[in-house]
Amino acid sequence: MTRSRVPVLGALTAALAFVLAAPTVTAQNFASAVASGDHELYVGEPLNEYAPGAVYVYRATGGTWKLAATLHAGDASNNDHFGRAIAVDGATMLVGATTVDGERGAAYVFTRDASGAWKQTAKLVPSDIAAGDAVGRAVALSGDLALVSSLAKDSTAGVVYVFRRGASGWKEEGTLRADDRAAGDFFGVAVAVVNGNAGAERVVVGAVQKDSAAGAAYVFVRDASGQWKQEARLLARGVDARAGFGDVVAARDGEIFVSAPGAFAGTGAVFVYRHNDATGRWTESARLLPVNGTSAVFGSAIAFDGDAVLVSAPRANDGAGRIYRIERDASGSWSRAAALPTPDSTTGFGGSIAVGGNVVLVGMPNADYGEGQALIMRTANNSWSVASAVHGDSKGLTSITGKKVSCASGKANIFDCSNVDLLSFLPISEIGGARGVALNDMWGWTDPQTGHEYALIGRMDGTAFVDITDAMHPRYLGSLPKTPNSQSAPWRDIKVYKNHAYVVADGAGPHGMQVFDLTRLRDVKGVPVTFTEDAHYDRIASAHNIVIDTATGFAYTVGNGQGGETCGGGLHMIDIRSPEQPTFAGCFADPATGRAGTGYIHDAQCVVYHGPAAKFRGRELCFNSSETALGIADVTDKKHPVALAHVGYPNVGYTHQGWLTDDQKYFFMDDELDELEGQVQGTRTMVWDVSDPTDPILVTQYVSKNRATDHNLYIVGNTMYESNYVSGLRVLDISDPTHPTEIGFFDTHPVGPDEPGFAGSWSNYPFFKSGTVVVTSIGEGVFMLKPRPRQLVP
Repeated sequence: MTRSRVPVLGALTAALAFVLAAPTVTAQNFASAVASGDHELYVGEPLNEYAPGAVYVYRATGGTWKLAATLHAGDASNNDHFGRAIAVDGATMLVGATTVDGERGAAYVFTRDASGAWKQTAKLVPSDIAAGDAVGRAVALSGDLALVSSLAKDSTAGVVYVFRRGASGWKEEGTLRADDRAAGDFFGVAVAVVNGNAGAERVVVGAVQKDSAAGAAYVFVRDASGQWKQEARLLARGVDARAGFGDVVAARDGEIFVSAPGAFAGTGAVFVYRHNDATGRWTESARLLPVNGTSAVFGSAIAFDGDAVLVSAPRANDGAGRIYRIERDASGSWSRAAALPTPDSTTGFGGSIAVGGNVVLVGMPNADYGEGQALIMRTANNSWSVASAVHGDSKGLTSITGKKVSCASGKANIFDCSNVDLLSFLPISEIGGARGVALNDMWGWTDPQTGHEYALIGRMDGTAFVDITDAMHPRYLGSLPKTPNSQSAPWRDIKVYKNHAYVVADGAGPHGMQVFDLTRLRDVKGVPVTFTEDAHYDRIASAHNIVIDTATGFAYTVGNGQGGETCGGGLHMIDIRSPEQPTFAGCFADPATGRAGTGYIHDAQCVVYHGPAAKFRGRELCFNSSETALGIADVTDKKHPVALAHVGYPNVGYTHQGWLTDDQKYFFMDDELDELEGQVQGTRTMVWDVSDPTDPILVTQYVSKNRATDHNLYIVGNTMYESNYVSGLRVLDISDPTHPTEIGFFDTHPVGPDEPGFAGSWSNYPFFKSGTVVVTSIGEGVFMLKPRPRQLVP
């Protein structure tokens, strides 16, 4: 998986604080939107791919908060993003759902009856709605006035629709657009109704990406004729690009609060504005800042608690998060700020906030690897205590075992397929995965003594071991947890040598390389077992992948970082001929490759060469996928490795991984970003003639009709097995290496179109003698598959 970048929190613009991107996983995003009402709390859960979005309603019963109802849209469907935004005023609730009706989106109105039950009473759909508008990203409600935004409208310039309730129901009243709108502004990322200014009806709208993500906020007023007009563009002094001004907007008693979570190098700020009725101008009256909070993204959520304002900083406190309570002094100035106590073991505390009486609902949508959770906090005299911790009803796929499911008429169970049958499937929860844990890479081991076959499966938090000897009845044996004091991470890689597994993880801090004796799996009792490692190698910290040449007994970690001997991110060579006594052997990095000029290698295959070039036979060569090029190195002499070649190719996105044909004449390679960047029209696989390792030649580029992003590929004889993310496992006949032909597939990600992106199949292992091909799918689980004899796909 490449080091692409994604936003960390909620609506923060892509210009704000980043982490190394994980693939998109099936996360619920519980508590990304929260609200409070009359003795009730409301939590949205919009992003479950395998269930409709939901709004959970909690009520206090006997001093305990309990789930009272779970609301869905009347026309609910899986992955409809219902609950993306919530607003409540009295007995009326407004809920955004951005992907309903072909991603047109909508906002749903619910009304609470005399019995306390919420029922859908309207669906608000703009008159000019079109596919892809994603209406419902932000909503606001005040009496009979409703605001509903679309960030995607007008080429992502954004728009806000105004609806009003009358005697005959809800009617569209107007449309709000910024006077200086431009594509990419994301106008409507946040909306609020402003009351208290001489009876005028006003609203404020955030445009977080305006002016290179410096951001902007706009005030609109309804004139005497009933027309909505832009009154002001709010300015923030001293804020430059990447501030994200307008990410959150709020209003109370005629004052407007606008957050800029990326301001001041990610510390964040909230700007307060007052309206002068005499001059008709809005001016900055205060600037709220955290007491301490470098890279805190202060302003990610705003709520009002009596006369005080609560502002969250979810990245403060080393990522645990923090909420500040800010009060006015005797002169009316906002000057008294206090950081409220953060409960133990939180992640992103304050991602969302809602206040109801003496209760504060605090969302942590990034907790549990994106599943999300919320804490209901009691408040008294600035003292906080946790009344209840709540989370959604996680939905996912259920296990399929006991009987082969044949691919018939293009389907095996719910999965699209062709010429590949399903032997069994285990969801993540049944191989040791806690809430939100996703899968990544994998490898396999065949016990030479018993012939049993085992899948070694990478999770974000460790490695799972599954006996798949009887592939229709797989047996989860247990897990090797991640190294203590290392971080859970989206990337884990495993390889095998002499009945030992070697495990590394990227973005995990001081993880090192774990060594595990696989023979311990022979007679496991009391499954599942929590295993411990048999040896540890600590001369690396994190590594993206591990490569092992089983013919020589050397391991090569690549993409090394975060400490230890990184070797520039190139080959860190380890002698594992004594499997439980790994020792450092040397480094190789070719500065001519890699994006940073350090010789970074993303993945590799290292072999004792037996190919066409006689002068290299018997030498140990590594074929390196090096971000920007194919690199080849002679690593026979670990003290003096030699770069043999490096060569680029057209439309490079990210040179990711590849595998040699059995005769070592050809090297098949994938590029992970070319599809996503629009540089190719379908999934592309490069075919290199490496007959001369000093002069590799790109002989053809196979481009599939499918558009999914490609990931790991492996070759057995004349068959190539590609894990292509959302399109799953693709099986190709490479009898003629210059003309690959698809002969089968199994789509492990049965939702959404096959578009570029990071979800679905990460990797596969096709080397078992039984012919079982094991496939990991990031948010789904592990599949045991059996391709049928070679037959061309029409």
